[in-house]
Amino acid sequence: MKLSDFDYSLPPNLIAQHPVEPRDAARLLVVDRSTGRLEHRVFRDLPEYLQPADVMVVNNTRVIPARLRARKPTGGAVEVLLLRPAREQESATARPFGSQPLAQGRPRDGQIWEVLLRPGRRVRIGTRLHLSPRLSGEVIAAQDEGIHLVAFAGDRPVLEAAREIGEMPVPPYIHEPLRRPEDYQTVYASAEGAVAAPTAGLHFTPELLDRIRAAGVRIITLTLHIGLGTFRPVVAADVRSHRMDAEWYEVGEDAATALTQRRGRRVVVGTSAVRTLETVTAGDGAVRPGRGWSELFIYPGFRFKATDALITNFHLPKTTLLMLVCAFAGRELILRAYQEAIAQSYRFYSFGDAMLIL
Repeated sequence: MKLSDFDYSLPPNLIAQHPVEPRDAARLLVVDRSTGRLEHRVFRDLPEYLQPADVMVVNNTRVIPARLRARKPTGGAVEVLLLRPAREQESATARPFGSQPLAQGRPRDGQIWEVLLRPGRRVRIGTRLHLSPRLSGEVIAAQDEGIHLVAFAGDRPVLEAAREIGEMPVPPYIHEPLRRPEDYQTVYASAEGAVAAPTAGLHFTPELLDRIRAAGVRIITLTLHIGLGTFRPVVAADVRSHRMDAEWYEVGEDAATALTQRRGRRVVVGTSAVRTLETVTAGDGAVRPGRGWSELFIYPGFRFKATDALITNFHLPKTTLLMLVCAFAGRELILRAYQEAIAQSYRFYSFGDAMLIL
């Protein structure tokens, strides 16, 4: 299975720089897997394709303002992108994302984070970083793929400080500033911890969710904190050699019970929700509650146990996101749908339009 099998060309002008307003005015390409039919609709038409017994699964992760500005003792500027707390601490405490308190000047569990530094090559182990009068850090280790460990110290947790001094970490292909920080959050975002939004969910409005519930569809929430690994380029010529970074997930008991006992389809919103659901679903279709780290890589040949329909955006070429969608609907059908979307000037990527795959 070659990486080149998941490539396509996109005119740069089709990369969306801002979301449409209102959110549910985005276009919706409906893809029927059984017939190969493509239908052009608007996202607010989604309830027409749902049935009263269906459950709709959404990822309630909330993007943290993870981009921080720091200074070295020499005065040099450093950009710090928070990725996640050091995984060893997370596994030991099973309490994600900096929930431990911090005494003045001394790091405790949850205050050592994996980060990206820019420029990373100029930052050595032991470098002190000044972020604000109430937060400092020290680079304590370097890992693979440009990731460093930073031990933070201050009078409050890192996330609390980030809410005050941080910036939203929008993808690099978005060159225009956010009009509002909330543009990069779903309307149901509540579990803080992601460094990228579950973008398929950006199209929902409170009014559209009310219409979906009024149609008899139950909305189920789970959590997967999207990390850098979801978007890391695949470089292996044989995609089966790629390894996903671990991302923290949590599925509650009520959600697992509802998903196991549902009578209709499981309509899953976004690739992150798919990966979470497929991680916790047994071969007989039973969904297990729990929390932990998912490293599930879904590519063609994967046997889906829990996903009956998928709502997703249009993804970058040669990415694990596109491979997952191809696994669900077939590579030829998806690439044909992408070419149709390009021909019809759909908007692509995080702030772009959506697909409904039935």
